[in-house]
Amino acid sequence: MSQTPPSVTVLIAARPDQAEIKAVNASRQLDYPKGQLQIIVARGKQPSVQRNTAMRAAAGELIYFLDDDSVPSPDNLRCAVGAFNDPQVQMLGGPNLCPSDAPFLEQVFALVHASWLAFGPSRARYSAVGGRRETNEKELILCNLIVRREVMIELGGFNEALYPNEENALMDEMQKRGGKLLYDPQLIVHRRPRQTLKAFAKMLLNYGRGRAEQFRLHPTLGSAPNFVPPLFCLYLLVLPFSGIMGLVPLFFYAVAVLMQAAVLVPQGGIVQSLCAIPLMVITHVLYGVGFWRGLFTRLKTSGGGQHGNQVQVVLETVPL
Repeated sequence: MSQTPPSVTVLIAARPDQAEIKAVNASRQLDYPKGQLQIIVARGKQPSVQRNTAMRAAAGELIYFLDDDSVPSPDNLRCAVGAFNDPQVQMLGGPNLCPSDAPFLEQVFALVHASWLAFGPSRARYSAVGGRRETNEKELILCNLIVRREVMIELGGFNEALYPNEENALMDEMQKRGGKLLYDPQLIVHRRPRQTLKAFAKMLLNYGRGRAEQFRLHPTLGSAPNFVPPLFCLYLLVLPFSGIMGLVPLFFYAVAVLMQAAVLVPQGGIVQSLCAIPLMVITHVLYGVGFWRGLFTRLKTSGGGQHGNQVQVVLETVPL
C-alpha cells in the first residue's frame, strides 16, 4: 500500500497589479497529486510580509516558495519530498538556471552568477553543482525553496525587517536549532537574470546592503567572507596613495579574474567569458559599496513598521 505524499502549498509572492505570473502556470504543471497540492498567490508590496501572511494561511505540510518568474521542472516535488522523511530535514532547495533562449546579456549575467570568483559558494544558486548534500544558507535561494511549514510557524516566519536576505537569517536560525538544510542540484527552476546592466547593478547593491543588515541583526562566522568585497573597495580607495608596492595585490587580482574567465570558456564560450571579465569586477565593487551602506543604514523594527496587519496582502488560491 503506497504512502500518501505530504501535502504541499506552492507560495508565490506577486505585485498587486501583476497580470502574468509565470510561476502560476508552471506550478499547475507540477507532477504531484492534485489532492495534495495547493497554490497560493500573495499580492502586496512587501515580499516578506506577503510570504509570512500566506504561510500562516497555507494548508500544506510543506511550503514550496517560488518567485513570480520561477518556472519549476514538472518533477520537482515528486523527486524532492522524499528527503523530508528524515525528520531533521527542514529545508531543501536548488538552483535557478538561466533559460537557454535568454538574450545574450542575460546569458553573460548568468555566467557571472555561476562563477566562483564573483559569487563564491553561492554560485550553486545559479548553477547545478555536485550532488544532493547537506548545506547552509550560502547555497540556497528563496525563489526555489521547500520548507516544513510547522518549523516556519515555530520560528515566526521571515524577519520582515530584512529584504533581501530574510531567508538567509531564517536558515541560520534553523541550523542553530539542529535542523538540516539540503541542496539538490536536480531541483531546478528556470528564471531569467536581470535584463539590463542598470538592473544588474542595483541587484548587487541590494545584495551587499542586505547581507550587511543581516550581519547586524544576526551575526555569524559564515558572513565573514562577505567582508572581502567591502575591504576590496577600501583598498581601491587607498591605492593611489600606496606606492608601487600597493599594485601587487591588484596584479594578483587581475590574474585571478583572467583565470576565472578562462575556466568559464567551456560553459559560456570565448565571447561571453570575455564579457564576464568587467562584470566580475563590477560585482565585487558594487557588492562592497552596498555592504558598506548596509553597515550604516537605519535598521527597521520587525516588519519595518509594516506588520502583516498593517500592510495590505491579498491571498488568491489558484484553481488546479
